[in-house]
Amino acid sequence: MADRYRCTACGNLTRFDVVTTRRTRAFHHYTVGGELTIEDEEVLDERVDEVVCRWCGHGAAVERLGDGAGAPVPDPSRAS
Repeated sequence: MADRYRCTACGNLTRFDVVTTRRTRAFHHYTVGGELTIEDEEVLDERVDEVVCRWCGHGAAVERLGDGAGAPVPDPSRAS
């Protein structure tokens, strides 16, 4: 399940620009005509690099929500 976010600056819960880095393994199937179909894609590693609020533009004010009950989960990349 994808992470949910909340902007503490403006209260946004629904619109964020999320930049991620993924490392995947996939089967590439080319037709005789050269058209590619990607099948059986498996995500080996995924990291969220940046989350910015689409409404107010803040990135530092965005927190990741936890278990669905609205409890924030600390972001280890923002620890001081």
